[in-house]
Order: sequence, then structure tokens, then C-alpha cells
Amino acid sequence: VGIGKTHLIQAVGNEILKINPSAHIVYISTEPFVQEFLDAIRFKKNTDFAGYYRSADVLIVDDIQFIAGKEKTQEEFFHTFNALIDHHRQVILSADRSPSNLDGVEERIRSRLGWGLVADIHPTDYELRLGILQQKANSVPEVEIQREVLEFLARKISSNVRELEGAFNRMVAHST
Repeated sequence: VGIGKTHLIQAVGNEILKINPSAHIVYISTEPFVQEFLDAIRFKKNTDFAGYYRSADVLIVDDIQFIAGKEKTQEEFFHTFNALIDHHRQVILSADRSPSNLDGVEERIRSRLGWGLVADIHPTDYELRLGILQQKANSVPEVEIQREVLEFLARKISSNVRELEGAFNRMVAHST
């Protein structure tokens, strides 16, 4: 949580668009994916739903762990995933754990997710946290922040980038 998975997959999608501006890239978080699927069932537009997602050159789904326990959504995702792979399309997913640890997700989906490249993203180190803070400090020229203060924050807040940025924002708010 808070280590940049969403930023990373969005950056990948943006890079693909830069290389191929005509690529049909679909980015969605799991929660709206589930809601759109339920709406498609309710309003009998399953074909429209499936057609939209299966026509993507690249499907990017954020926080796939949230399909856990949702049997019908998992069934649709399974068929969408297979259709895309069968047509040599790209599927990019993020989750807060590895595919093998996605409890409540069908084994056949976990197995397919293990086919691809699984990148384990670790928490930031001190140098990266300090770099993030320095970049944020440079974006707020009206406030002068001493390097020692940034170093202190980078040392003390190592849990995730959101907390680090939150502490930085609170510091700037107090100083202004």
C-alpha cells in the first residue's frame, strides 16, 4: 500500500500511448469494473461490456485483489483475460500481493496471472524518499525547506510514500 503501483501501471499505459498513439488502452480500477459488470447484467448489456474490454489492445486493471469473492465478476474477468491473451493483447494488473496469495480468487485466475511477469515492488529506501521530498520541495518555491528537515522526514517516515507526502504537505501547510 502506498508504494506507487498505481502510478507505475499508469506510467506504463502512458508510455505505450506515446509509442503507439492509436493503441486502445483501457485503464480501470477493480471497483468500477465490478460495478460496470453488475450494471451490464442488470441492464442486459453484457455483450457491450465484454466487447468494450475485449477490444482493448492493452487492458490495465488496478487492485485486482478486490475481485476476491465475486464469483460472477471473476467468471467475466477470466473470459476477458483469455480473449485478450488469445488475440495477443496485453493485460497489466496491480495487486497488493502476489497472484499465489490472492485469497478468494479462483485458482484458474491465479494460475493465469502467474503466467506473466510478476514484479514485486518493495518499499522505498532512504535515498528515494529523500529524492521525492526534494522534488516536492522544489515544487513549492514560496516555502524554504532546509535539507535537514527533508532528511529527518525521509529517515522517520519509511512506511509508504503517501504518509511521506502527507507529512510533507502538513509541514508546508503549517509553515504557510
